[in-house]
Formats: sequence, structure tokens, C-alpha cells
Amino acid sequence: MSDELQPAEQPPTTDQPPVADEANTAVEAPPESDPRTHRFECRSCGYVYDPEEGVKKVGIEAGTAFDDLDPAGFRCPVCRSRKPAFRDIGPRTKASGFEENLNFGIGVNRMTPGQKNVLIFGGLALAFAFFLSLYSLR
Repeated sequence: MSDELQPAEQPPTTDQPPVADEANTAVEAPPESDPRTHRFECRSCGYVYDPEEGVKKVGIEAGTAFDDLDPAGFRCPVCRSRKPAFRDIGPRTKASGFEENLNFGIGVNRMTPGQKNVLIFGGLALAFAFFLSLYSLR
């Protein structure tokens, strides 16, 4: 055994930044959606402008953002209200309703409008099928 002190081994240096532990990283917020893909609802009649669909009736092509529409020329295709009468209702995948009400119910409030339609009309179709099956009983 020698009484000399050995220099401590140093880890090899790299150009990469240090990686933080998963426990130390902050929870990331979900990515914000692009406002150009948001749907807008007419406050007068309830018509919903969806940029993914456009408005064939007045010649607005699919993929045209609401912000790109002419404020002086665009009117609601149903009630003819001007562009300021529309309000942003968010992207198509956003659950409908007020944010504070989404936790009530048995999960139905977190559904998108399309999912609610499937649930409602699917239930009606199932009930109708059960009703028709009663004719097979004798």
C-alpha cells in the first residue's frame, strides 16, 4: 500500500447538455392548437364555420382559415351576419361546453360533439333493433 493519493477519475466530457431526471422535470402542458384551425360559431343563428370544410355555397375552399376571410365581404351563409358576429369555439377535437362543467356527469361532458352524436344515434338504433326483435317472439 502506498501513502500517495491517487487523483480522482473524472468522467469523460461530452458536448451534450446534462439530462435531468424524470422526477425533476416539470409536467409539460399540452401543445396549444393552431388558431387557424379553430371553428367559429355565428352568435345569431348557430352556424359553425369549419376551416377543414369551407363553405361550398359561397365558394370558400376547404382549408381556408377564418382569419383569411374578407371582413367586409364574408357573411354567414345562413343568416347573413357579418364576420364580427362569429366567436371562436376552438378546434374540432375540443370537448364542447364550459371548462368548469367538463368534470360533471359520467364522462359524457368530456366527449367531442362527434362522439356524442355516435352515442345518441347509436343508442337510438340499438333501441329500434330491440323493438323490431320483439316481433320475432311468439
